[in-house]
Amino acid sequence: MATVLYHLGRVAFRWRWFVSVFWVVALGALGVAAAKAPAAADEGFTMPGIESQKAFDLLEHRYPGTAADGANARIVFVAPSGEKITAAENRQAVERLVDEAANGSQVVSAVDPFQAKAVSKDATTAYATVSFKAKASDLTDASKAHLRKAIDQARHAGLTVEVGGDALAAQPAAGGATEVVGIAVAAVVLLITFGSLAAAGLPLLTAILGVGVSMTAITALSGTFGLSESTGTLATMLGLACGIDYALFVVSRYREERAKGHDPRTAAGLAVGTAGSAVVFAGLTVVVALAGLFVVGIPMLTKMGLAAAGAVLLAVLVCLTLVPALLGFWPNAVLERGARKNSKRYQRKQRRRDNGGSRWARIVVRRPLPVLLLGVVGLGAVAVPAMNLQLGMPGDEAKPTSSTERRAYDDLAKGFGPGFNGPLTIVVDAKATGGAEEAKAAVRTIERDIAATDGIVSVSPARFNQAGDTAVFAATPATSPTDKKTQDLVTTIRDERPGIEAKTAGATFEVTGKTALNIDVAEKVQASLVPYLAVVVGLAIVLLLLVFRSLLVPVKAAVGFLLSVLAALGAVVLVFQEGHGADLLGVESTGPIMSMMPIFLVGIVFGLAMDYEVFLVSRVRESYVHGDTAKSAVVSGFRYSARVVVAAALIMIAVFSGFIGADESMIKMIGFGLAIAVLFDAFIVRMMIVPAVLSLLGDKAWYLPRWMNRLLPNIDVEGEKLNAKVPAPERAVREEPPVTEPVPFG
Repeated sequence: MATVLYHLGRVAFRWRWFVSVFWVVALGALGVAAAKAPAAADEGFTMPGIESQKAFDLLEHRYPGTAADGANARIVFVAPSGEKITAAENRQAVERLVDEAANGSQVVSAVDPFQAKAVSKDATTAYATVSFKAKASDLTDASKAHLRKAIDQARHAGLTVEVGGDALAAQPAAGGATEVVGIAVAAVVLLITFGSLAAAGLPLLTAILGVGVSMTAITALSGTFGLSESTGTLATMLGLACGIDYALFVVSRYREERAKGHDPRTAAGLAVGTAGSAVVFAGLTVVVALAGLFVVGIPMLTKMGLAAAGAVLLAVLVCLTLVPALLGFWPNAVLERGARKNSKRYQRKQRRRDNGGSRWARIVVRRPLPVLLLGVVGLGAVAVPAMNLQLGMPGDEAKPTSSTERRAYDDLAKGFGPGFNGPLTIVVDAKATGGAEEAKAAVRTIERDIAATDGIVSVSPARFNQAGDTAVFAATPATSPTDKKTQDLVTTIRDERPGIEAKTAGATFEVTGKTALNIDVAEKVQASLVPYLAVVVGLAIVLLLLVFRSLLVPVKAAVGFLLSVLAALGAVVLVFQEGHGADLLGVESTGPIMSMMPIFLVGIVFGLAMDYEVFLVSRVRESYVHGDTAKSAVVSGFRYSARVVVAAALIMIAVFSGFIGADESMIKMIGFGLAIAVLFDAFIVRMMIVPAVLSLLGDKAWYLPRWMNRLLPNIDVEGEKLNAKVPAPERAVREEPPVTEPVPFG
């Protein structure tokens, strides 16, 4: 492989105009196709195989013309201090709002709180539910403006009016100013690492172009494959992260080959042949992790994973072709200033054999066991809280108190009890009962028995469909939507279902609604996490076995990744579930961890972790294959690659940390989880545990049975065959001085 990629790098360097124009034309053509492509229909969030989804599907079928997951607005009214909401003027203001809201073009119903008995016992609070035909994403601006106008009129009448639900909810924004700071930090790290504006800008330029190509392709294909806007979220994040990392590795190796005296074209070929080989297999491991999302069984996640896998493959192609092409335009500009001028200070630096990476590796090699124990025990201690992981979907209670959704949640909980923020929807299928009267009797029986269940404080009157064979009613729990007792209550109702249904004439019922859906999703994701990890780690071990031709190194890589992910989950639980240090991050409310968080964490961090693993360990193996002893190979490999890995990790930490500044708790959680996971993986697993394990194993680290050695293809990631193919460089001339790898630290 190294030889093939070497020729590819040389060809791209020589035909740089053609390669550059090709990618620019590809971006433009896909951009035109994306602009003309029909928008994909919003299929919403579906989870096949769970009860909540089955009930939603039944509602869609039995209540034609309405969406079971249509938007809703829960409007909470609080009377002025010392007054009752039932007072004549206040009641009139509420009823005017309900009448006005009901006239909205997309409104199905607007329930009067006085008729529905949705008034608190102390008569200070009431709530009205406005249901829409369309989903929140499909509501027109006119519909939203109509509802807002009615709400403003009630506020002008002196009432406190807050709005929950998703109809008027603002879409969560990312980190804002702190995200800009994160990107600025990434640019500074690149500049310090390379000491050249051109070298710092090249990885950013190629990564952005790669993401542009992948995102326009996703948009162009959205109508064909049903890709929603959210599909590209993971593709953008991973495409940018991997694109920067891959280009960083190749540019760093190019500078190293120039330092040895190679001419620019040969250096570009060698950089693509060696670092590019590591990039190919790092990219393949990421693709494995993303494609493995199908194991979870969520169509939206599967599409997101495949789209992101395509973005990563494009990042690899851009890295292998466009990076050497751009190096052809500016072969010396990417070198640091001292190298271009061949200054005496630079020459003195070239004569130094050590840098921060090799010095650190020597410390680890001398004391591998204490370093290994420190790293494993430290990560293990941080991972302990992950045993108490509680998955769910934080709702309005996790939003900042400045939002109307959070204030509506608090007012409703204060006036009616926390369970009113998450009522359970009971869908009764009475088609098999035989007649209208039998159906009504069956529904009354189910209503009565569920109302008598411990933990249910009230049930609403049932609402039948036009055919009279299906009914829907709400059961309000005593506890909040994210409370463990609510989860137990849903389980209890479902467990008691056979006994309840036995009393009816063939009617059946299912429990759904937002609260039940979140519970079902959390349970399914939690059950899928271990199989997903098994698939991802298993296939990654096979790929790494091909790369390193070793039995123990792939296992070590997988174990290290699991340690960093578990430690990151433990840190997330510690802050966002248990509340330790939550104030420092501006987290106003703690609760269950977002259901998708572990899946996102595994997919993204696995990709970045394997980047660092392949690039770092391939340099160690390269030194070992070229004649170094096992321990000296660790030192030599770290000398050439440690600082580049550190720089790549710092960039990702800076970018992910930008999300911590968001107002939304869920976005804070994602940013914190990804940043801390990269921190653990890059600085503890790759910088401490990896060299310690390689040092303790010695030559055994690279052991492969003879029969397996004969069966496995020789990929030659280290570029061993290139040594015979590429002649030794002549001494560098003055205008093309040698340059070593970037030395940003120490």
